[in-house]
Amino acid sequence: MRVITQHTLGGPEVLTVVDAPEPRPLPTEVLVRVKAIGLNPLEARLRAGEFPLIGKPPFTLGWDISGVVEEGSQTWRFRPGDEVFGMPLFPRAANAYAEAAVAPALHLARKPASLSHIEAAALPVVGLTAWQGLVDLAGVGGGDRVLVHGGGGGVGHVAIQISKAYGAHVIATASGSKRAFVEGLGADEVIDHTRVDFTEKVRDIDVVLDTIGGDTVERSLDVLRPGGHLVTAVAEEDTGLIARYEAAGMRFSGIAVEPDPVALQGLVALVEQGKLRVHVQQTFPFERVADAHRLLDRGHLQGKVVLTV
Repeated sequence: MRVITQHTLGGPEVLTVVDAPEPRPLPTEVLVRVKAIGLNPLEARLRAGEFPLIGKPPFTLGWDISGVVEEGSQTWRFRPGDEVFGMPLFPRAANAYAEAAVAPALHLARKPASLSHIEAAALPVVGLTAWQGLVDLAGVGGGDRVLVHGGGGGVGHVAIQISKAYGAHVIATASGSKRAFVEGLGADEVIDHTRVDFTEKVRDIDVVLDTIGGDTVERSLDVLRPGGHLVTAVAEEDTGLIARYEAAGMRFSGIAVEPDPVALQGLVALVEQGKLRVHVQQTFPFERVADAHRLLDRGHLQGKVVLTV
């Protein structure tokens, strides 16, 4: 099979397509013939060596997959021919930039019929991050006022829809060019962060979901109601910020996404109810992975980027 690997850290050009033996499933695992691979900004940072989550090269990146089960070992969850998607093994290497991948059956779910493989591959990392932050950590419910920073991005555009599905009033920050897109997702209010300071526009927020980091997290303290909750996907280990929030009587939670079969089924249910869709900005064929990573490096994505296999 073909695999995308890198032998050194660096720019997108270090990603190369090579031949490799197919992996073999261990007990309770399945071999998935991959149809599409979702790409995430984290992978661009790992490629460049910004932090050593999966060790030193050579390695193969990737976690978001959608495909067809080819075989399994001692598992009753799936049969050959089942269409599945998921985010196996994170934060350990899943070697998902490949034509075939092995995954624990528990880390996958049946692909909803209404989603293409491209759409399904775009959902797991961003969907699980948003779900675990909003549903599991913050317990978002009817009547809550939720502020989503980066509403046009991967996590943000899913977070808006999950919040709306749970009955919240959703305010999202996004650039002006993404206003129509974010409004189409169901956001009740959109703040153009390039023109307006969100702290001057909103108050009494129950939950802030942060995907931006930096001073956005610090300034969000000013818009929360007493006892409000900040959930961040990018500043989870800032002990100084945690202390500031706690001193002000607020809750501060960092979210590091993890495989979660219950949350994955929750996402499937929302998709099947017509309450959740995933937006793919652009697809690239497997061989053009370097071009896909150049797009990741530019940032300011609207939704997700996906490789087709």
